[in-house]
Amino acid sequence: MIENKNIIQKDVRAVLVGLIQKNQTETQLMEFLDELSFLALTAGAITEKIFFQKLPHPDKRTYVGKGKLEEITTYCKIHQIELIIFDDELSGSQLSNIEKETGVKTIDRSDLILDIFARRAKTAQAKTQVELAQYQYILPRLRGMWTHLERQGGGIGSRGPGETEIETDRRIVKDKISLLRKRLAEIDKQATTQRKERGEFIRASLVGYTNVGKSSIMRILSKADVFAEDKLFATLDTTTRKVVFDRTPFLLSDTVGFIRKLPHHLVESFKSTLDEVREADILLHVIDISHPQYEDQIAVVNKTLQELDAFDKPTLLIFNKMDKYIEQTFDEWLDEGTRKDLLNQLYRKWDNLTHGNAIFISATEKMNIERFREELLDRIRKLYEERYPYLTNFY
Repeated sequence: MIENKNIIQKDVRAVLVGLIQKNQTETQLMEFLDELSFLALTAGAITEKIFFQKLPHPDKRTYVGKGKLEEITTYCKIHQIELIIFDDELSGSQLSNIEKETGVKTIDRSDLILDIFARRAKTAQAKTQVELAQYQYILPRLRGMWTHLERQGGGIGSRGPGETEIETDRRIVKDKISLLRKRLAEIDKQATTQRKERGEFIRASLVGYTNVGKSSIMRILSKADVFAEDKLFATLDTTTRKVVFDRTPFLLSDTVGFIRKLPHHLVESFKSTLDEVREADILLHVIDISHPQYEDQIAVVNKTLQELDAFDKPTLLIFNKMDKYIEQTFDEWLDEGTRKDLLNQLYRKWDNLTHGNAIFISATEKMNIERFREELLDRIRKLYEERYPYLTNFY
């Protein structure tokens, strides 16, 4: 039986590989590869070099062209590279062919994200979800992983030992997937019961791209000791706290961050964790406005919310890290009047786009936090009024 996960060793030397495909620019690819580099760093790998190639579509055998693969192989040998990470999903045969040509362990973006999730999973639910996603990732790649065995013996009309190994592994993996799904269903049932026991409080959920500051905002609003770290997927398990603003109680949840090209199996496995999002009365969509591609990140989150059937919920957009945005955007010699005008343009733009459902803050610098609390309290109270119109003295 093959192992279902190869954990990346700390400080392993890696190279990244991506393709500029049709309808894509070099700038867009470099944005993806910058994010892949951050993912690699989160997993403990050090990126030594980035390789990319322009192709209309990936090579079926080795993803990149023959010449590019030779270039990667030469670099890896000279610089003692221990890991190659591709930005898109590879098939089992592609993984096998690339490792055979280069002699270097090779993974793809999905495998890297699964590795990070496996490291970050703390609760039984998160561990089960990640393990399920890992086995679902492995299942369609078994044949590619075992191609070297298929050549060992076996003629026409016979079944070689390689095929036997594949079928054995496929059965074991399918049985494991079935077992994990049953275990997850039991955990989900318990979680659903716990959510029902919370009563009829209004529920707010923090959502957003990974590493935008959701946990920092959770800590400020709930005054609870919530883990926050400047790495991707610092939070995997949904954390829910009871919060009271001016005698008005509500439940606040912090959820796992979203990301581009999130493996489909991972989204499916974590849908139960994201029930907090589906059941929320209001979404607090946190955005890192200092990120160069923050608008693309908004689109990724909105797409994921649509997949979760949660896109149409009342939403407040929280543009976080305004301190970093101001530092990056404005020259220190810019006069105060011009700076104020440019900021007002930004505020008006998003005020119009969101119909007044946007606020700009800095969680680390406590910038505009009181205004944020007031905006949130106003929305929470209106939701209570809609749900309990007969309770005139709720708060």
